[in-house]
Amino acid sequence: MPSPSSPTSPLHTELLRLAQEAARKAGDLLRDGRPADLAVAATKSSPIDVVTEMDIAAEKLITDLISTHRPDDGFLGEEGASSEGTSGVRWVIDPLDGTVNYLYGLPTWAVSIAAEQNGEAVVGVVAAPMRGETYHAVKGEGAWATGAWEGERRLVCRPAPPLDQALVSTGFNYVQEVRAHQAEVARKLIPLLRDIRRSGSAAVDLCDVAAGRLDGCYERGLNPWDLAAGDLIAREAGALTGGRPGERPARDLAVAGTPGVFEPLQRLLEDFGAWHD
Repeated sequence: MPSPSSPTSPLHTELLRLAQEAARKAGDLLRDGRPADLAVAATKSSPIDVVTEMDIAAEKLITDLISTHRPDDGFLGEEGASSEGTSGVRWVIDPLDGTVNYLYGLPTWAVSIAAEQNGEAVVGVVAAPMRGETYHAVKGEGAWATGAWEGERRLVCRPAPPLDQALVSTGFNYVQEVRAHQAEVARKLIPLLRDIRRSGSAAVDLCDVAAGRLDGCYERGLNPWDLAAGDLIAREAGALTGGRPGERPARDLAVAGTPGVFEPLQRLLEDFGAWHD
């Protein structure tokens, strides 16, 4: 019997199953291949080298697996995978979202895989192995998750609280000047919200909005591979997403939130110049 989240399109079914398999295998590789002493390795460069090697290995696993089944598809990956393809399908991949968390042994990191059809995300999978959870969505079919509970759970974002009761997550860039500006935006926002969280993984933040664990999230400086899968999952769970007012999520600014939180949060971020270089 098909699961509640089985898509109606045969192509989307194929893309979803491939994304789920690739995300699971890459997550297993990253979880099981991480040295226990990674964060306290003897030299300053060696932990970063190991993380980079794991990142690259995970992306290769994903692209090799998908290419075996769909050799004509294109790719865009954080670690350099880039090809146009001829099928109209492109895979947008972040093999390890939350690299610093992974380095330090924190659990909030994920494998993010989206499939775009003619430029639009139609399938998204985010696997968070240390949480034991995987989130997925197909355009028009809702968002779902598997975890410690039995079976698949449909994801629905929270009812909107007043903005001053909203829990919102963000992230910070590693470029010092950008970071300082982001801190100033957060300083202005904090008195207007319940609180701000910082998980270290944009993909997980978007899934937490979908799962009702956050009322919203925002970040500047994200790349397509950070956003593609999580943005679809959040939208399919009923959240709104965007960038600056009237724009799609972009490197300047990405915002997601439950309806009723998204709009005032986006306006405040515009007023505070959260997108500003």
